[in-house]
Amino acid sequence: MKDWTSIRERYTRDGVPVRLGGLATNLGRIDSFSHHPGHQEVVESLLEESKFFIEWVAPEAEVEVAAELVALQRQLARWHLHWADLWADPERRMAVAQQARDWSDRVLEMSGLLEG
Repeated sequence: MKDWTSIRERYTRDGVPVRLGGLATNLGRIDSFSHHPGHQEVVESLLEESKFFIEWVAPEAEVEVAAELVALQRQLARWHLHWADLWADPERRMAVAQQARDWSDRVLEMSGLLEG
C-alpha cells in the first residue's frame, strides 16, 4: 500500500509547472510500460498515481488548464475501471498507450517548462 500522504507532501512542495511536468512524466511512463505485457500492475499503479497528481495540482492551476486536467482525470478513471479488459487486448492497450503519450505531450506543453 502506498503512503499517499507522504507522496502528496513531496509532490505539492513544487510549483504548478513542475507538478505538471511530473504528471506528464507519469503519462509518458504509461505509454512506455504499456508496450510490455508484463507491466500491467506498474501501469495500473501509474494510472492511480496520475489521478492523484491531478487532484493535487488542478485547484492551483489556471482555469483552462484545470479544465483539461479534469478531462484527463475522467479518461484515466475510465481506463482504470476497465483496466483488465483493456490490458488483455493488445490493440486496445496500444491505443491507451498512444493516448497517454498524447496527453503527456499536452500536459508538458501546458506546464510551460519547455518555454525558454
